This record gives sequence, structure tokens and C-alpha cells, in this order.
Amino acid sequence: MSKLSHLDDQGSARMVDVGEKQVTERVACAKGAVRMKPETLALITSAGIKKGDVLAAARLAGIMAAKRTADLIPLCHPLSLSAITVDLEPGADSASIDITARVKVSGRTGVEMEALTAVSVAALTIYDMAKAVDRGMVINDIRLVEKLGGKSGDYKAEESTVTAAPATPPKLKSRGMRATPHELMGAAVKRRPPPPARPAKQPDQREAFRCFLTRNRIQVSALSKKAGVRSGDVYGYLNGQTSSLAHDTAASLAAAAGVSLDDLFKG
Repeated sequence: MSKLSHLDDQGSARMVDVGEKQVTERVACAKGAVRMKPETLALITSAGIKKGDVLAAARLAGIMAAKRTADLIPLCHPLSLSAITVDLEPGADSASIDITARVKVSGRTGVEMEALTAVSVAALTIYDMAKAVDRGMVINDIRLVEKLGGKSGDYKAEESTVTAAPATPPKLKSRGMRATPHELMGAAVKRRPPPPARPAKQPDQREAFRCFLTRNRIQVSALSKKAGVRSGDVYGYLNGQTSSLAHDTAASLAAAAGVSLDDLFKG
């Protein structure tokens, strides 16, 4: 295992001396998400949150946070960043906002922490702006997805490294800090047998379209741009603000996705 560069020979924390490193261009990209109720997302995308434009505020907060990373993370070097972008995209499942931050610098050390900090603070800003209507929002999947430049070389996260948020652990009785095997199993022995399975309900067209986007990892904004249609019309349909998509809009989306109309709305 490599030695931790932030510790000296006595095990004390230190800021790494990067004075001898060459100045090179370095880039880092991080991502994260804020999960919420579909109605909360609808309020955010329709400018219905009383505090103001949630996405604009979160974007600015992420950019500001990247610039102040050295003030927040004790052993980070102050860097003169050359570029910061923070993108916020409503998820195809109509219950999340995906956050992507990309940071660039010409310097002697990388900007992974700046990108991660930008995502984290943008997510916290979304929570702060919308907590009055949804205190159950969950911030998750904050991770580095790409790093370019530097002595250690390039890095790109494998898809398998992104895992779902862990299930909520069972509540423990107040008998100290130990749980019995019975509690850790979630009281499975007391679980009643499930009721007879009901016939599967066929998804409606809205849900089928949502599943198509999620299954194929298609972002609404990218597909709308390619199809030459307004992304707001698509979001309005996915969020239940409109009852249907215009036929020409749906046909343009299907053509842009390279599928038939039937495939676009197939569950």
C-alpha cells in the first residue's frame, strides 16, 4: 500500500510540498444527486419554490464552493482555478436532480477536491432551498468520475463503482450498543407471508417513457436538443403537468433516439 502523502514520518498531518512538481493542466469531474418527491422536482423546475430559482442558486453555490475549497478542507492547497462548470439536470425518473461539476487548473496539484466540494455544496443548496416542502430529500452518490493530468495519470471511474444508497438499518432496542441476530435480520422470523401476487399492472405511456429514458441512460435536455423540441415540454409531461406529448414532439424525440414511437413508449 502506498504511503499517505499527507502524513509525515511521525504520523502527523501536513500539507504536501508540491513546489518541485511541474505546472500542468489538470481536470477533475465529480457527480452526485439529490433524490426527492416528484412533486418537489416539479416545483423546482417550474420556479414554484418561494426562496427563488433553486437550480441557479445551487449552480452559483457550487462554483463559489470550488473556489473556497482550501478554506474548507484543511490540507488542500489554495489554487487559482481556470474554469469551473456546475450542471444540474432533473433526473429521467422525475424524482432527482443530477449534479455534475467540472474543474480545471494549470498547477502543481489536482482539483479532485474542488470538483467534489462543488457537487456537495450545490446539493446542500438544493436541500436548503426546497426543505420547506420536502425535508425527506436524500443527497447521495457523490463521487469522482474522471481525473485528467498529473503524475499519477488519468482516472475514470468504472460504472460498477457507483452503488445505490444503502438500505436503512433496522432500529435497535436500547440495550447498549449491541444488536441481537434477531434484530440484525430485521425480525424476519416474524414476517408474515406475502399476499398472493396480483397481475402486473401495465405501465401507462408516461411511466413507459420515463423507463425508456432511465434504461437507456438518456438525459432529457440532450434528447430534446437533438430532437429540436423544448425540454420544458418534455419535463412538463414527465412531471405530470401536462397530460400528453404532442404527436410531432413525440415523433421528433423518437427519431432523435433512433427508435420507433412504439419503442419510445414501451414499458
